[in-house]
Amino acid sequence: MMTKIVKFTLRTESELLQKFHFVAQYHGRSSNRELEILMKKHIAEFERKHKKIVLE
Repeated sequence: MMTKIVKFTLRTESELLQKFHFVAQYHGRSSNRELEILMKKHIAEFERKHKKIVLE
């Protein structure tokens, strides 16, 4: 399957974003990569508890 890279805008508090950048840097990742990893973990946990998400 070919993956299409998309962009989206996130609105959040400045302090939260600064702390997120700190955590990403601590892990040696960009903020984008840190968010991608967190999203994948969150989806995997959801699918374990519920059921696999099937996209049409």
